[in-house]
Amino acid sequence: MSIEKKLKEMFALQARLNDDTNGPAWREGRTKQGKVIHWRRCVVMETAELIDSFGWKHWKSIDASPDMANIRIEIVDIWHFVMSEILRYFAVDEAAGMAHGRMAGCEVRVPEAWCEAEHGRLNTYLRPFEALMALALTGEESREGAEALTEAFWRAADAAGVDFDGLYRLYIGKNALNHFRQQHGYKEGTYRKIWNGREDNVVMQTILDKTPDIGYTALMAALEKAYGATR
Repeated sequence: MSIEKKLKEMFALQARLNDDTNGPAWREGRTKQGKVIHWRRCVVMETAELIDSFGWKHWKSIDASPDMANIRIEIVDIWHFVMSEILRYFAVDEAAGMAHGRMAGCEVRVPEAWCEAEHGRLNTYLRPFEALMALALTGEESREGAEALTEAFWRAADAAGVDFDGLYRLYIGKNALNHFRQQHGYKEGTYRKIWNGREDNVVMQTILDKTPDIGYTALMAALEKAYGATR
């Protein structure tokens, strides 16, 4: 499947998830309950969570290495909200073409092997993520602004070592998990996020690692089976 076809699939899945979760007015910035939606703020907050995975606090866990697995999960979470912002201004097919055309690499790449010397370069490694956060916070809310946000996202993903195929695979997994959560009482507060001592994200990643070619329907069935075993 080509990159653009995979992008089209992701945008279509995101639109469906937003429809199911928020109702048809989400593009106008409202949920079906009338609550305000601000996709750019979501990007800011998820990027802050990504930055926290670096253990950047000079007063706490000063020798900690970045949690690269969580950084990659946060990149996928950010992508959900970047796509939602894009879909305010672009139809699914158009969004896929635009996102493909705005793909960009980054001159900064977080190293897989973290050594003591890397602590002194922390600000450099955080720069692509803080640039994405700044643009989400202050950028123009328009088609052009969505395009700029898309390019900043691709740079952040590249800095985190998330290539397109990795993003696609994790997005399909996380989208399925998000649908699963909604079907099992996430909004109502009855959903259990810890499954036999493991967070649901970890369970989902384990399923993907064991069966990397698993399809969306089969993944939903595997999640159902794993969740049912926690009862």
